[in-house]
This record gives sequence, C-alpha cells and structure tokens, in this order.
Amino acid sequence: MESFRTSRQQRGKRRLGPHSGQRGRGAVVTALATVAATALAGGAQAQADGGAAGPAPRHGDRPGSILHAEPTTFQYWPGVPGNASAWKITYRSTDASGRRNAVSGTVLVPRDGGSGPRPLITYAVGTVGMGDQCAPSAGFPSGTTAEAPLINAALVRGWAVAVTDYEGLGTPGDHTYTVARAEGTAVLDAARAAQRLPGARKLGVGPRSPVGVMGYSQGGQASAAAAELAASYAPELRVKGTASGGVPADLAEVAEADDGGDHAGFVLMAAIGHDAAFPGLRLGAYLNAEGRRLTELARGACVEDILAAGKGKKIADLTVTDPLERPDWRRRIAADTLGTRAPSAPTFVYHGESDEIIPYAQGQGLRAGWCARGNAVRFRSFPGLGHTGTAIAGNGPALAWLGDRFAGKPAPNDCAG
Repeated sequence: MESFRTSRQQRGKRRLGPHSGQRGRGAVVTALATVAATALAGGAQAQADGGAAGPAPRHGDRPGSILHAEPTTFQYWPGVPGNASAWKITYRSTDASGRRNAVSGTVLVPRDGGSGPRPLITYAVGTVGMGDQCAPSAGFPSGTTAEAPLINAALVRGWAVAVTDYEGLGTPGDHTYTVARAEGTAVLDAARAAQRLPGARKLGVGPRSPVGVMGYSQGGQASAAAAELAASYAPELRVKGTASGGVPADLAEVAEADDGGDHAGFVLMAAIGHDAAFPGLRLGAYLNAEGRRLTELARGACVEDILAAGKGKKIADLTVTDPLERPDWRRRIAADTLGTRAPSAPTFVYHGESDEIIPYAQGQGLRAGWCARGNAVRFRSFPGLGHTGTAIAGNGPALAWLGDRFAGKPAPNDCAG
C-alpha cells in the first residue's frame, strides 16, 4: 500500500519508502528522475487563474460541492515547475457511513491554450502517511510529492488532473486509511469538484469532460473502489475507464502477508484508518502499551517514520487481543474487498510479479473477480519487478490505455480463455 514517495521536508535525509532495502533509494530516485527528464521535461511555474482566488461560490451541499478554493503551485520535481494552473480545494464528499464530510485536494489543468471538453483524470496517490503534512497537496508547491512526476505525465498529454488528499489528510480527524468506500467517494467527488471549479472550467474542464480514474497501491485500492462505485454514486460522470495498479484487493490477506515483516506498519495504519471510519470498533481497547505508543506516533507521522517504527512488529506484539479475530472487525475489513462488483467501464489492472508488499495474487484475484462479473479487463504483469518498480514501469502503459479510452477505441479484454 506504499507509494514511492519521499518525505516532503527531508527528501535528502530520509529513505524513499519501504523499497529502499530492495532496490535502494538512489535507484528509485534515478528512475523517477528519468521519468521526469524524458517524458515530463519542460513547463513553466504553475499558477492559478487569478479570478479563482479566495473562497469559491458554493453550489449547495451535494457531493463534489466546492467549499473553498485558492491558487497554489505545482512542481513535479523540486525546482522543476509543471506547466499547469493549480488550485488547492476543499470539497464535499461522503464518508464510509454515508455522512457528508469535507476532503481536500488539488486540481491541475495544463496551460496549453486548449479548450474543452478536456479529459480529466481523477488520480489516487499511494500511501503517504497519516499526518496532514503528508498530504499530496502539501508537497506539490515544493515538488516533494513523490507521484508528482507520474501526475505530470498526464498533464503533458493535455489532460486535467484532480488529486484527492483522502478523508483526514489535510482536514480534521484521522485519515481513514484503506477504507475502500471512503477512498472511492473521495476520488469520484474530486472529479466532480474539478468540473465545478470556475478557473478549471475556463480551461476546458466541465460536465462533458471524459473522465479516467487512476491510482497505484493505496491509490489502486481507491481507484478500484471508485470504479465499482461510479455507476451508483456518480452516474453523471462520463467515466471511460479505470487504471489500477498494485491493488490490495483483499486486506485480510495483505495483513497476513505483511504482519511481522518490514512493512508491518501498514497493518497498524489500516487498523487506525478503520477505527477512524468506524469508532465503534474501539481499537484502543485492544492495544497494549507498545500498541498505544506506536498508534500515537502513526497518527501524526508520514509513511517513512511509521514503517521504521513498525518494522518487524506482529499484531500480537501490539495488542492484548487480536482485533482481526473479532466479528465486527472482520465484517468491516471484508467490506473493503474488491472484485465483488462489476465496474461500469473497462479497467486496466497491473501488478508486479515480485511485489514484496502486496502479493501478486491480489492483482490476479481482482482480475478474476471483475472478469467473472462481465467487466472488460486488460491485465498487465511485470515479471521481476517489485512494488515501486511496477509503479514507475506501469504508469506509461496505464496512461496509454486511458488515452485509447478517451479516443473511443474498443477496450481490449483479457478475460477470455
């Protein structure tokens, strides 16, 4: 569920996430730098349309309504600005229990002279942490949001991009990490908000914009959840396809794989996220002293520190009783399982065969579940690549696949046979 981000404030001091032991921080930085230098070169300082400064007009209290919008800037690498107008927004969405909430995010639109209807990607980032300072929108102005080069790859195609911060990142409360429904609604409502943003509308983003959904790792879960929710939750969006990579489609299986390993911190984060969404789960009642200490640390930290603190920890090391053995916890975790509902548009699913965080079988299972429900699935595996390597290698094919959907080409289907 990890992205390949670095800490915003200490890019040069911290490792690049949990994959450093596998490929090394320098290798990942070099790979992303290559992406930035080749596919993403050029662009002037991002700046927002001055007419959109200050509070945006309210459009009722429906999901996707803009509560606040202000100009911001976008760099896809430190000191390397993207050629896009940018707005930091707060918008209305829906939590996992169906209640209205407020979520922050960023809307990016290329300053290329194009007009509408411009394609719109609603992009879900991978794991960044649980503190507000870790949110994607917090790092865009300085170029320290790790997935910014991959996002810029969509911008240079002329597409607008809406990037949610998810519930509880940049807004009050704990981040509802890996709660699929809360993530999926935040992703879909970011697209709605982008279509309603006055400055973005001037640059070709609006109700007629074809929409693509995209994400990797935690973002793969979020984008896949959005794909399954779109027809019922946001039927007015013209969703043409969803590209989801490294998807933790069955959280119980992922927790079993990561428990006690280098990436055990993700299991703790998921427990905190579900407790935030469903306070009745009462996580605190299950924690021992060490569990309480790590939980307090994680609630305000970014992913590098959480993984370092949780490395090697088993659930049994942090609890007096394993919450995953309780029926209420099992029901909530099972509700996050993906592949049980058919998306209304074609999907592109990709996964590294050597993924050390989210087992390859997760991608295969998602493919099988959607195929069984009649969805057109294009499945792409990456032999020999781990989690971070696949995030980088899969970005180009995912964007190319979405481009074909925007162009109206028939979707390839790997479900037969």
